[in-house]
Amino acid sequence: MIKFIKAKFEDAEKLTEVQIKTFDDDARRFFGQLNGGPPGYNSVKWQMMTMKKGIYYKILAANMIIGGIIVFRVKPGHYNLGRIYIDPEYQDKSIGTQAMKFIEITFRDAQKWTLETPKLAYRNHHFYEKLGYIRIGNDGPDSYLYEKRLDEGNNGRN
Repeated sequence: MIKFIKAKFEDAEKLTEVQIKTFDDDARRFFGQLNGGPPGYNSVKWQMMTMKKGIYYKILAANMIIGGIIVFRVKPGHYNLGRIYIDPEYQDKSIGTQAMKFIEITFRDAQKWTLETPKLAYRNHHFYEKLGYIRIGNDGPDSYLYEKRLDEGNNGRN
């Protein structure tokens, strides 16, 4: 059973370990590099700072941290998915889809979601697009911006 629980400072080390594993795997797969990831992915201090600035959830399977979700409230009705990551051993098991449904249910006032993802992360593009996100532009030369607008009738939730 998958659970989504707000992260605490004492989770920062394990969340960092999972991010390193996840993003280094992406770096090898998509970019042909041994390691690499978004800013702070390999820093315990960054995880703790982000818990203060945003809304940070840990993803649990059998009470083990297997991933995380970071959400930022941009303004009323507009949220940014700052990061979602899942340990490669748990990918392709619909956990990401469950996580996305969780945030849409949790943030019921959301009328718009935004996110950015690397241009070379083709699996991410497919994932977001199947969930109703639309590519709206670039965030510099290496990333795409995505957006999902939720109608007021059902807020895009199925």
